[in-house]
Amino acid sequence: MTAIERSVFGTTADKQMVDCYTLSNEAGMKVSIITYGGTITSCIVPDRNGNSVDVVLGYDNLKDYEQQGTYLGALIGRHANRIAKGHFTLNGKEYQLYCNDGPNHLHGGKVGFDKKIWGAEIKEDTLVLKYCSKDGEEGYPGNLMVTVVYSLKENNTLSIDYKANTDQDTVCNLTNHTYFNLSGHDSGTILEQKMQLFADCYTEADDECLPNGKILPVKGTPMDLQSPTVIGLHIDSSFPQLLFGDGYDHNWVIKDYDKTLRKAATASSDKTGIVMMASTTLPGIQFYAGNHLDGTADGKNGAHYYRRCGFCLESQYFPNALANPDFEQPILKAENVYQSTTTYQFSKE
Repeated sequence: MTAIERSVFGTTADKQMVDCYTLSNEAGMKVSIITYGGTITSCIVPDRNGNSVDVVLGYDNLKDYEQQGTYLGALIGRHANRIAKGHFTLNGKEYQLYCNDGPNHLHGGKVGFDKKIWGAEIKEDTLVLKYCSKDGEEGYPGNLMVTVVYSLKENNTLSIDYKANTDQDTVCNLTNHTYFNLSGHDSGTILEQKMQLFADCYTEADDECLPNGKILPVKGTPMDLQSPTVIGLHIDSSFPQLLFGDGYDHNWVIKDYDKTLRKAATASSDKTGIVMMASTTLPGIQFYAGNHLDGTADGKNGAHYYRRCGFCLESQYFPNALANPDFEQPILKAENVYQSTTTYQFSKE
């Protein structure tokens, strides 16, 4: 049985109250989520010796979450990842979004879902978060009502269930941007940890990390992570894709995708013995190795999050799909409902 406790986390600069909800199970796992950005602030799991390890990067105070530019732990929307030039056409009408990543739109724009206060309620043994994105917000059409349900299972699985509906056709591509470090959030880089991606193809990207429509095989390249591979083994190779992304920051095509829950990745730490398996109902997974973390803000308990101190596994429709019609499109019709599930299951080896 999952227990959920509510506490006050802090007050925003504009005087809005932010709560923290902590989900815990009888197996010793605890996950804390704040209503600012629907952000996962900690995830404590037992290591091979039974010690409790916090495997999520985060901050001790709300001010740092408000000022950060790296999306630590946050829900992302309306559109995860990049849209070239912040421009798309829907039903014959052109839309221009805010460009916050050079000339491109990233993770929902200037004030995305990561910076919103979400409504929260405890429903049985789940945490239900809700947010209504108004028509025109960040340039998107339609009023979009989003519900995200966090649940914690006794087998140490954190499940994130997304649901959304709209009153007019719009764009919807939701994800979570938690940074994981399976040796502990304050343990240094993730370069010695192992990553396995259940994908034999990836979407080729240009020097702005924008997929160009080509889906390429990973075989024979440093993008081949089909077997458990030390993250640092090839990350700084001269392979053009890795030079463009300053390391791993790419979308992989999940093998055997059929809109049901499929394994996307497995990561592990030899230091703690903690293993994490990520699964999703979506077609892509962005493996980002924290290449742009810069240590400018102190993390929890005084930890410093420098370059590559955490990795993200962001489930998604392919980045820049709106400019690549052969990709599955992140379009939500007014008569339909958006639904997706992503899970992170923890175990020990």
